[in-house]
Amino acid sequence: MLPSPPLAALSKAAAAAAARRAATIAARSRRRLLVLPAVASLVSGLPPALCRRVRLMPQLEDPRAPPPPQGRGFAAAAAGGDGTALDAGDSELVVVSFYRFADFPDHAKLRRPLKELCEELRVSGGIILAPEGINGSICGTPEAVEKVLNFIQSDDCLKGLRMIQSPVTPEDEAIHHGHTSQSPVGAGEDAPFRWDHVRVKLKKEIVALGDPGVMPTKTVGKYVKPKDWNALISDPNTVVIDVRNMYEIRIGKFKRAVDPCTNSFREFPSWVDDQFQLAESDSQPCSENNDNTIGGQSEDLNSSKPKELPRVAMYCTGGIRCEKASSFLLSKGFKEVYHLEGGILKYLEEIPKAESLWEGECFVFDKRVSVEHGLAQGTHKLCYGCKKPVSDEDMESPEWEYGVSCPYCFATKSEEEKERARARQRQFETWGVIGGPDKGRSPKRLEANHTAEEPKQVSSSV
Repeated sequence: MLPSPPLAALSKAAAAAAARRAATIAARSRRRLLVLPAVASLVSGLPPALCRRVRLMPQLEDPRAPPPPQGRGFAAAAAGGDGTALDAGDSELVVVSFYRFADFPDHAKLRRPLKELCEELRVSGGIILAPEGINGSICGTPEAVEKVLNFIQSDDCLKGLRMIQSPVTPEDEAIHHGHTSQSPVGAGEDAPFRWDHVRVKLKKEIVALGDPGVMPTKTVGKYVKPKDWNALISDPNTVVIDVRNMYEIRIGKFKRAVDPCTNSFREFPSWVDDQFQLAESDSQPCSENNDNTIGGQSEDLNSSKPKELPRVAMYCTGGIRCEKASSFLLSKGFKEVYHLEGGILKYLEEIPKAESLWEGECFVFDKRVSVEHGLAQGTHKLCYGCKKPVSDEDMESPEWEYGVSCPYCFATKSEEEKERARARQRQFETWGVIGGPDKGRSPKRLEANHTAEEPKQVSSSV
């Protein structure tokens, strides 16, 4: 932590920012139980059903202990479902991200048995089922996760899942069991780190592109192993495209990569049409990133007079988005389309930092927020106002307020929205859950209902 400047030298705004930063640091470093004496006395007088709503975080000896220096990953064999063992290392838990594009018309039938199995085995996370396949990220003990994956691959349509296994930090393990003193959105509500919460959703697509004509089950680009990736993207004749969104690219990307400046994957087809002159429209360069250059020249591909479509190499976090994007490009007439097998995560796991062309950190959609080489946990935190990653420098800004806003969402939020966020944060710091032990309902009304239920129970027992 950097030393604070003298208060006399601070302006009013800077002083407020310093106070917020101090509160943030205190909140992040706090690892004690969240029940104050006054709260404990109140909780003890509540009905048992309400007492269970107050989740407490167990004290950790070293919550910031770094994860193992190397990642752990694997890819299922094409046959799949043969019980590939998971490597848990020194952790009691594993996190596995997986997907498979498949012709899967009966996807809805899998939802109930899959959800029931995950709940029985206390496997948490989120899984999407769609006519085009399956996509998910789950967390649990190695044995439990292996049973879930084998169950999924028992369906012939889903054999050969593409999977990446990541290490789990001690803090993640505490979050997995439903306890956190960090997240103002609730105790472990953002899966996959909560043992009693798994979501199995039915959707039209496992990754939403919005074009039903794109079918990765029929045609995709050429997979490139991480060990061969550097040579491909170093070729000046290769256009390297990051298929992720702006907030992900902001914290890390490959050298020479083009940023499409998209807010969602659904915007990617329009960007391709505009940028490669596949549709008649005027494309405007993105103002947020000005370093999208190849060989020191602007990456406005419209400046190329010949309409020859270039060789394209794409990448994303785990491989699923660029696999679908490669199918889209092929349908548009591109001849040479490559994508990084296993995505950024596989690259960071296998390629030593000294040989890497990756710059920055990789955003991940769970409590870790970001990872570095070896899949070690990164330095970024999450702004709970906009769910975007923020760096230590971002948290030095006067626009940063823990649980409320950051430099990327401050201007888009009204004062009313910020005040609601502050009230939510105060509730969490006091009770450990949003809304207190009554979860936003009137304690008097709950007490009255509980009192009214007691005579009914007595009469029924008589």
